[in-house]
Amino acid sequence: MSKWIEKRTRPVLPLYLAAMTWPVASLILPPYRLVNLVIIAALSTVVYLVSSRFCPTRVQRVEQPYATGSENTDAMLNGIAANLDALHKLNDAIPDAELSRQLDRMEKAGRGIVQAVEQKPDKARTVDRFARYYLPEVVKIMSAYAQMEKGGITGENAAQILSEVRRNAGTMATAFENQLDALYSAEAMDISTDIEVLENIMRGQNLT
Repeated sequence: MSKWIEKRTRPVLPLYLAAMTWPVASLILPPYRLVNLVIIAALSTVVYLVSSRFCPTRVQRVEQPYATGSENTDAMLNGIAANLDALHKLNDAIPDAELSRQLDRMEKAGRGIVQAVEQKPDKARTVDRFARYYLPEVVKIMSAYAQMEKGGITGENAAQILSEVRRNAGTMATAFENQLDALYSAEAMDISTDIEVLENIMRGQNLT
């Protein structure tokens, strides 16, 4: 679930004005005397404080897409979402219907993974390799495929690469779906156990 955070930006103009006070004041008060240094420092401080009143801190509200309570998990989810967005754009650019269908499967499973981790951030560690390696690598492969098709690159090597991508797209999509399924394996076992306990209770009370 996203949330809004406030980012405060301090103005830099007061610092510049305070810094400029030194060379300007030094023209009147030679800085080689200690008392003059004290006076200039005081003037610089006054300039900073006064100018700060006319240059207030800027407050900007920024939407944070994910707020799981863990910066590392939020960063991971942002990375996954960015790669899935890239995959979606590549899908729009690839005319092959079957390959597009496999990309749809990948994106759907990927969005499910994001949702699952967002709801239960402790699952983040189980998708670490998926987020850091597998998903970016798939995006890289599909980007190369789209560029080759768009550029009309021909030849035996190009044809072999394009063919391999199309042939393995289904396997990639299945891997995405297996990763999503693995996130719910613990819940599935818990539900199965609960059902078994409930059935035993019902049988014990002659309710079945």
